[in-house]
Amino acid sequence: MIKLSGVTKIYSTGTPAVRNLNLHIGAGDFVSIVGQSGTGKTTLVKMLIAEERPNKGTIEIGDTDITKISSSDIPYLRRQIGVVFQDYKLLPKRTVYENVAFALEVAGEKRDRIHQVVPQVLEIVNLSHKASSYPPQLSGGEQQRTAIARSLVHRPKIMIADEPTGNLDSINTEEIISILKKINEFGTTIILVTHNREVVNHLRRRVVTMHGGEIISDEHDGKYKL
Repeated sequence: MIKLSGVTKIYSTGTPAVRNLNLHIGAGDFVSIVGQSGTGKTTLVKMLIAEERPNKGTIEIGDTDITKISSSDIPYLRRQIGVVFQDYKLLPKRTVYENVAFALEVAGEKRDRIHQVVPQVLEIVNLSHKASSYPPQLSGGEQQRTAIARSLVHRPKIMIADEPTGNLDSINTEEIISILKKINEFGTTIILVTHNREVVNHLRRRVVTMHGGEIISDEHDGKYKL
């Protein structure tokens, strides 16, 4: 599904963000990428969605080396990869329904398709009852669930959750992780990028630890090593 081979990214300042990354993530896996700030986690995410290109190495998603795709193919790639960030990036003057529908509208989907898909994804994240609410009326957890729903509308094969619980309390954190596990059960590959030791240890899934721009461990016992 995802294969990084010898991936190195050096920014214009000469600082290496990541060095010689080798990583394979299979279809349907649930993998936590962990490490402190500045370890290269964000750069890795940006390269997986082709926002950044490596200086060396290849990144294969399926049968495609995304380091070589054209700019015109990037939107298609990103429909295969749902991304959820710590800051929810919701449109404050649009309802929950409209925020989720917007992701389909910009892709040119027909109205009938939008009316079919949006209620489905809102049900997955337990927000059907909030469809007419606006983001300022929602709790932080509800806003993040709206962002997750929006990322699901294209039925992505991969979901990258970049610090999705960073602004949430323990109860909302547990709910977000539960939803990610549910999405994974549907067959979607989940990449959870976090520095939350408690979340990772509770999940008991595969953990890839980064430090200094390198992968220093890749464990299947679900433990945060640092």
